Amino acid sequence: MIITDQVNDTWLNGYQYEANLPQQSSVVIIGGGIVGISAAYYLSKQGIDVCLCEKGYISGEQSSRNWGWVRVQGRDEREIPMMLKSLDIWRNLSKELGEDVGYREEGCLYTAYSHKEITAFDSWLKLAKTYDIHTKLIGKKELYEQAGNGAKNWLGGIITHTDGRAEPQHASLAIARGAIKQGAVIKTNCAVRGIEKSGGKISAVITEDGIIKTPVVLCAAGAWSSLFCQSIGVNLPQLKVRSTVVRTSAIDTPIKGNIFDKNIGIRKRVDGGYTVAHGSVLDHSITPNTFRYAPKYLRALWKEFNALRLSIGQEFFDELKMPKKWKMDEITPFENCRVLNPKPNNSIINEISNKLGDVFPELQNVEIIESWAGMVETTPDVVPIICELEQIPGFYVGTGFSGHGFGIGPAAGQTIASLIQNSNEINLDAFKLKRFFDGSPIRPDSTI
Repeated sequence: MIITDQVNDTWLNGYQYEANLPQQSSVVIIGGGIVGISAAYYLSKQGIDVCLCEKGYISGEQSSRNWGWVRVQGRDEREIPMMLKSLDIWRNLSKELGEDVGYREEGCLYTAYSHKEITAFDSWLKLAKTYDIHTKLIGKKELYEQAGNGAKNWLGGIITHTDGRAEPQHASLAIARGAIKQGAVIKTNCAVRGIEKSGGKISAVITEDGIIKTPVVLCAAGAWSSLFCQSIGVNLPQLKVRSTVVRTSAIDTPIKGNIFDKNIGIRKRVDGGYTVAHGSVLDHSITPNTFRYAPKYLRALWKEFNALRLSIGQEFFDELKMPKKWKMDEITPFENCRVLNPKPNNSIINEISNKLGDVFPELQNVEIIESWAGMVETTPDVVPIICELEQIPGFYVGTGFSGHGFGIGPAAGQTIASLIQNSNEINLDAFKLKRFFDGSPIRPDSTI
């Protein structure tokens, strides 16, 4: 029996965690995606009492809708130390949690159709060598071993065999269960409306279900982070792009791991099928924030110009009329939209269907049995924001992972947990929010 709503079930039925709201907590986390959940897990492992509040469901948005890649290959240099740490975590995560998160290590392959595209890999190969990442150029023989008859399309490629993949619909939920076992309180269907300050510092959060006294708040709210920060007087630049993804039925092929082709991105799934997406489309619906933040995104937009598909529709007017501030006893935008659940782009699904067999001949007749979409939140330099806000001591932000958050999520959560405890080993200067406002060059060295 083929379960056609296997992925959509994550947010359609909702994975609820009902708990009593504590009167106080050492740390309150806003957002139940993989970063927030991982931070809760690692804080609770250290014996720190944590309450995580999620307006909808755990892993209801992008943390369950992404491609499922766990890669260091092709990342911005600023992310590499944290991503290498995350790979170490992923390798042991199933054993540590006592349940399979779907992690498999079969490599990440980027393909090339021409000598020009092969030459474009040079900068990454040099960077990889600096960090002792074993990426290498491969030719036809290894292309066939990794990708089957798709190899006929390509002149060459690069591969990092130590990169892996995992199942988004399982991983965040497994980490959440691990956090609860360690003593964390997870409260779903509970939006955080705002914060209270005393002497300029955090003193409490106000939720729709009551007040939690706390000196520390982590905003890991994904695509909602900018709106929440704006409501408390913090300018956090963030735009969203829609990612449309499909799942195939199970099929026996020699195609391994993760493969990025400019037409198709593909990942082998533990259920025997493939998660498939378009290799070069960024689907952005223009909103008022597009104009508000456009100057900061100019370099990123130029870098992604050929992949960018712009549209304007209901999202523009929805954002225009959305309140930016509210009273603490009022219904907020977070309660009006429990789960950000965009519709898949049918034209992109058709393009995937038409190109899939051309790129991967073994998948010529495979059945597409499910589709979904997610909103990928991005920063101007396509690198996350991880810091304590200077203007609000005790308020931390972990957001803006720009489509790279799933793979790096466990280490990002662990890093944020260490940051909150003043014991961090990774230099986070490059991740501070102030870089977008202090005259630092906005430098996107990766893609969404």
